[in-house]
Order: sequence, then structure tokens, then C-alpha cells
Amino acid sequence: MTFPSAAKPGLFIAFEGGDGAGKSTQAALLTQSLTDAGHSVVRTREPGGTPVGEKLRSLVLDHGQGEIDARCEALIFAAARAAHTVQVIAPAVARGEIVISDRYIDSSIAYQGAGRGLGTSEVQQINEWATENLWPDLTVLLDVTPLDGRNRRTAGAAAEDRLESEPDDFHADIRHAFLDLAAAHPERYLVLHAGLPIAELASAINTAVQTLLANTRGTP
Repeated sequence: MTFPSAAKPGLFIAFEGGDGAGKSTQAALLTQSLTDAGHSVVRTREPGGTPVGEKLRSLVLDHGQGEIDARCEALIFAAARAAHTVQVIAPAVARGEIVISDRYIDSSIAYQGAGRGLGTSEVQQINEWATENLWPDLTVLLDVTPLDGRNRRTAGAAAEDRLESEPDDFHADIRHAFLDLAAAHPERYLVLHAGLPIAELASAINTAVQTLLANTRGTP
């Protein structure tokens, strides 16, 4: 996907990791930090981010929606992502804004490609077509073990969604897939241990983003 030139080129940052890794917390902190610094930021999530995406999110994550086989699940995520890319991500990047998304293509590669056994390359191809091959400038991977992730997301009265409630073996496969993706594409990944203090994670992420901004926009 190509974009018209902008006075300040936009950036696309995705947060990835297993359920309970703390992606939403760090995405919110980064959004606040960048906004305070005067940047125009669009914070969004997957599946979702658009009206149709939110409806598909409910369909694929809520319990009680009937049987959803693995291929159907992968295609629902890809459909939601296609709308998200065309309606939200690409226009914002074209305007020179910073897009911060809670999940993107790598989640489908990990969850449906590895976790559901559909094949990582096959799922990647579907999503590259759905997004016109738009990839993040930076992917922040918060690495969490299946046990730690489950303990985090079930704390208090929190209930697990359809994917979160899968067994730990499923989440172990997802974790390994994320780490394999990061190892294969180190130039676009920042991998951090999700168990580090929130402030320490936020500082490391902010440093990486400031370096990216300096390299792309020439800002100090």
C-alpha cells in the first residue's frame, strides 16, 4: 500500500503478545506520552476499530455465537482487518498521524496460523492481501507465559473470552509463534518481558518510538 507524501510522514505501531500481556495498558501510556508531546495519535484495536469490525469482534470473541471453525475464524479476523486498514489505519498514516493498534496481522499468524494449526504462511498471505501488504513500522511484543497471562486476565471478576479460555497449550503455541516472528523480523520488533514493571516497559517503548521518530521525521 502506498501513501501520498505528507509534511511529516505518519507512523504505524502495533502492540502484540498473548492475552494478559498488558498491551492495552502500554498502548494507552504511549498514546498519552505522544499526545502530551504534541503528536496527533490515533489509538485503535483489533478486531474492531470500525463499526463492522466491532460487530465482527463480538461474533468471533463472545461465547454463545455457535460453532466457528478455524478457517471461518481466520477469515473473520482478516475481514475485520481489511476494513480497519482501509477505513482507519491507512488514512491516518497518510495524514501524517501516528497510529497505535492493539494487535494486527501477527496476531492472526500466531492465533490462527499456529494456535489453530492453519499454517503461518497461509494465514500471512490472506492478511497481506486483506491489508494490501501494510505492515507496522514498529511492533512491540510483550512476551508473557501462558500461566502468567491467565493469572493476569482472570484476576478479580474478569471473564475470559472465547480465545482466552483456550487451554494453556494453545497459548504456548501462540507465544512461540510470536517469538519466531520477532526472531525472523528483528528490524521491526521490540521484544520486552511482560513481567517487568509497567513504568519500565513504558520507558523502553517510548525510547524506541522516539528513535523511530528521529529516523523518519528528523525530530530529536
